[in-house]
Amino acid sequence: MLEWDSETFHPVVIFPEDPKVLDLSGSQDYGIDGVKWTIGRYDEVRSIYTTDLFNDGRTVHVGLDLGGPVGTPVYAFFDGVVYAVGYNSKSGDYGHTIVTKHKINGNEVWALYGHLDEMTTRSWNSGDSIETGQLIGRFGSEEENGGWPPHVHFQLSLIEPEGFDLPGVVHPDDREWALSVFPDPRLVLGPLY
Repeated sequence: MLEWDSETFHPVVIFPEDPKVLDLSGSQDYGIDGVKWTIGRYDEVRSIYTTDLFNDGRTVHVGLDLGGPVGTPVYAFFDGVVYAVGYNSKSGDYGHTIVTKHKINGNEVWALYGHLDEMTTRSWNSGDSIETGQLIGRFGSEEENGGWPPHVHFQLSLIEPEGFDLPGVVHPDDREWALSVFPDPRLVLGPLY
């Protein structure tokens, strides 16, 4: 069993003020007009997924969405290596993405950082070392991050990804399995809500 509290982790985003916790279960109104910093919840059934990418019925969000202005710095939560870097180009997908690999209490853990900007992701290659708190990316604009308001989708995985992608949204029938292999990111980021 992985003992998350045996390590010290770094914030992925440093919020300069308390973020608004969003409710994305109802409509496509993200509720962010006039709000600078936001959090989209883990294990939330969402109705906002309307692109062709989601016409298979996937609605359960298995990461955390940390939102703010374009260019907001994104930091490594823990020491590790870059596992994969790439661009998920479909509308509604992650856009520019970095997946990192870590050892926590002898257990392999992967982390996906999605919706980043192209400039910062271009500077990374698979196998590059990263240190806790190191700048690894910045929030991308809607034009480069899959069409979403600026944010980073941060997701943990106990299973090895196939390249630079993980299912960040799963079908309700797969919820129990997904929650067992994609743990709550608050285990490393703390009680954000």
